[in-house]
Amino acid sequence: MDTKQTEDAAGDVNQQSRRGGLMARIKEFNPKEVFTWQLARTLAMGQGLAALICGTAISSQYLATSFHVNTPMLQSFFNYILLTVTYTSMLLCRTGDDNIFQILKRRWWKYLLLGLVDVEANYAVVKAYQYTTLTSVQLLDCFVIPVLMVLSWWVLKTRYRPVHYVAVCICLLGVGAMVGADLLAGRDQGSTSNILLGDGLVLLSASLYAVSNVCQEYTVKNLSRVEFLGMVGMFGSIISTIQMVILERKEVAKIQWSWQVGLLFSAFALCMFSLYSCMPVVMKLSSATSVNLSLLTADLFSLFCGIFLFQYNFSGLYLVSLVVILIGFITYNAVPTPTDRSEPVTSSSSSSSICEEGYYDNPVAVQDDITKQEVTVRITAEEERGIDDENVGCSTKM
Repeated sequence: MDTKQTEDAAGDVNQQSRRGGLMARIKEFNPKEVFTWQLARTLAMGQGLAALICGTAISSQYLATSFHVNTPMLQSFFNYILLTVTYTSMLLCRTGDDNIFQILKRRWWKYLLLGLVDVEANYAVVKAYQYTTLTSVQLLDCFVIPVLMVLSWWVLKTRYRPVHYVAVCICLLGVGAMVGADLLAGRDQGSTSNILLGDGLVLLSASLYAVSNVCQEYTVKNLSRVEFLGMVGMFGSIISTIQMVILERKEVAKIQWSWQVGLLFSAFALCMFSLYSCMPVVMKLSSATSVNLSLLTADLFSLFCGIFLFQYNFSGLYLVSLVVILIGFITYNAVPTPTDRSEPVTSSSSSSSICEEGYYDNPVAVQDDITKQEVTVRITAEEERGIDDENVGCSTKM
């Protein structure tokens, strides 16, 4: 009986301590620590990327509806050519280990696979619209988020907290509201010729995008943004050219070129080039998962533009969806994602402070600190040895 009362008392104490800890956290909450300029800049840059995707969607829709041009590989080809001219040329001008020939010598096959993944991801999602509905594409395209989180946990050693999972669920609820608004507005467009194939292409595209984005985040944070864009541009140009000749040569031959068609192709290529150029900057500032959460609003921007350009029906759920997605994005970025580091930690207080302050992001700084510690320990040992020798000499004289 006494044991049971003791357990109940201990349980009450634990529950009170948890409540007290929660209340203490609520009292210590400081909005300035959450709503920082870093968060505002990440949010603004992410929405800028979403606006660029909106530009590609509008130009593609004009090409398809007004000029009956459906050549996704040709459109991607112009983007990869721009990347090659800009960033591959930069690699050619570099010297030493950053030169393009040294990069190709060490890891050409990795960038070949990465270029193939990127090209096929772009091609699969455009091809899916020929077989399935817009609603299915919008819903299944969110599959990139969980795949990204799994790959980031496995490859990049990112460790998520419960608030990050809650934030992702909030963003997905916003996507659900957007799809519901589409259904109410009668925008369930697209083909239903082979829904199973179309849905499979969307899932394949989402998985390939996740692989590409994780590789992109690793490259820009550990190697170079110019190296990533230059290599993807070069191999993407080669692969898209081969695939375009095989799959789209008849469609390309049917194009009736005019200044309007050329302008739309240029607009698509410039939007894609700007998207590819700016995305590594945002990824370096945040993460691949954060960027893709911000890109969920791209369909909403396209819808808002379509209200004026293509006479879409408006629904209040679009605004609700936009607000919900932004709330989820802010919640995700308000708490940093810790990284699991496997490097051994010494018992020295200075080395533990290095770990806490995050100097592992700069291995040169870590090595310099370790060298300084070794020199300090060596000098201290020599001084102590000299003092001991002097004491021995003094005792001998006496």
